[in-house]
Amino acid sequence: MIEHEIELSIPFHDVDLMQVTWHGHYVRYLEVARSALLDKIGYGYKAMMASGYAWPVIDMHIRYPRSCSFGDRIRVRARIVESELRLKIDYLITMAETGERLTKASTVQVAVNMDNGEMCYPTPAELQDRIRAAAA
Repeated sequence: MIEHEIELSIPFHDVDLMQVTWHGHYVRYLEVARSALLDKIGYGYKAMMASGYAWPVIDMHIRYPRSCSFGDRIRVRARIVESELRLKIDYLITMAETGERLTKASTVQVAVNMDNGEMCYPTPAELQDRIRAAAA
């Protein structure tokens, strides 16, 4: 499996009146990790566009067993778990210092041909080739 981790500090503007990170901001943390993972395999957003495919998120699941607060340092791990017919990425957000699990999530994306707007099954060869090369 191909994975990548990033670390972030929770900024003040991400916390609510209860001093915890507002739940909607976690989606952005997932996006930052997903983008870094795709850059790692050479298929970041510019490469996606150049290949003629958009990859919209069509499904997302998030569980919030614990919250984080202003100034917390978190680690976000993104791992490709499926790529044959769709791109499924699992995420784990933990406290960077202790490894305590905060959030578990997954996203599903599908390739959409930018010329005609149609979903593509199976996953286009360009992404499959990059995943195989990164796993080797």
